[in-house]
Amino acid sequence: MDSASPTDRVAPRPHLGRRAVITAGDLMDAALQLVGPHRSISTLSLREIAREAGIAPNSFYRHFRDVDELAVALISQAGTTLRQIIGEARHRASVEQSVVHGSVETFMEQLRADQQYLPLLLREGSVGSKAFKDAVEAQLCFFEEELCQDLVRLAKLRGTGVHTPELVARAITRLVFAMGATAMDLPEDQHPRIVDDVSTMVRMIILGTQSMARGLDQAPL
Repeated sequence: MDSASPTDRVAPRPHLGRRAVITAGDLMDAALQLVGPHRSISTLSLREIAREAGIAPNSFYRHFRDVDELAVALISQAGTTLRQIIGEARHRASVEQSVVHGSVETFMEQLRADQQYLPLLLREGSVGSKAFKDAVEAQLCFFEEELCQDLVRLAKLRGTGVHTPELVARAITRLVFAMGATAMDLPEDQHPRIVDDVSTMVRMIILGTQSMARGLDQAPL
């Protein structure tokens, strides 16, 4: 007969590798930790993610059908977070040069951020599965829509005009993301040069659309 009092008995210890409660966000964070700067989400297994998150593999299905569904959710979260960060940088700026340079600088800073959202978008947009590429493309379209609204707002504020703002927003977004993909493989000490180069390119696009809005594009190149 066990004579130990209730206070003497030791409760069973939980499994050290398992967590009792986990959210969808926890699983996405675990996947983000695993992919790092160069690995695609498409190479991750469900068991890897579950182990990183500290749950049993079967618990994964409480939040996602499969790794692909988790990846698309993570890409969406990455795009939303980056749009907020870069949008705030644009709104803080007061003159055109600082709008351009500040936005590009903020974009490039995200290559080195703790949460690797920008590398995720850049990588999955080029080497991920079709579903992942489509999810990244959707996020780029959201970037373009928000940038287009800002271009129109700033043009009205300064009386400069903007010719086909939707196309201008697309050109700028695609340029910045392409240069970001290039910078991802360069040493950090080269990033300031990339920021300056991209800022100059973006200002060229903006000056061009302003000239076209004034009808000064008569002479073809």
